[in-house]
Amino acid sequence: MGRGKIAIRRIDNSASRQVTFSKRRTGLLKKAKELSILCDAEVGLIVFSGAGRLYEFASSSMGSVIEHYNKVKEEHQVLNAASESRFWQEEVISLRQQLQRLQESHRQLTGEELSGLSVEDLKNIEVQLEMSLREVRTKKEKILTDEIQELYKKIDIIHQENLRLYKKVQGTRDPNSEVNMNCLPFSIVINEEPHLPFCLELRHPQGLQQPTYATQPQAPTLGLKLH
Repeated sequence: MGRGKIAIRRIDNSASRQVTFSKRRTGLLKKAKELSILCDAEVGLIVFSGAGRLYEFASSSMGSVIEHYNKVKEEHQVLNAASESRFWQEEVISLRQQLQRLQESHRQLTGEELSGLSVEDLKNIEVQLEMSLREVRTKKEKILTDEIQELYKKIDIIHQENLRLYKKVQGTRDPNSEVNMNCLPFSIVINEEPHLPFCLELRHPQGLQQPTYATQPQAPTLGLKLH
């Protein structure tokens, strides 16, 4: 039977942990030495045990390996900084070119700087303007339609409230009388002519008589009478 996979996690048992460290450290140092010999590579390996003990391997000397490492690291940092600076410079140039093209297109759409354009270019600008104008008109019509619908809703609310108040007033005078829709104290007139602006009017109906009373109401007498 083959060996099962070992879970890569900290070994709790200290004795087992020390045995595993010793075996794997030996194998790691052996692999580093083989790599330097087989591939003619400069290898430096540093290992500290859990107790702080140092184990190391260097193909030449550890000092020369560390010096070589620091030198190459500094060169990479300089190259990375230069590459990043060059990248942002190119990005700035690209953005400036895009801005110039957008500004030129905007001026052409407003009728400026058209002298050097061909007939085909002028046709393209004309198509863009027509499409933009169509979109603007569509948006305007939608806004106006929504506003008119909202006005109709408000008109209906006002009309219902007017009818409710009229019924309430008539009920206090004659509970058995029916409400005549044509005799409401106020009526709402909507102008829907297509060639005229939309408007609302609140009118007092013609021929509506003011309410009369059989006897004039008398003001109440305040105070006490002395006999």
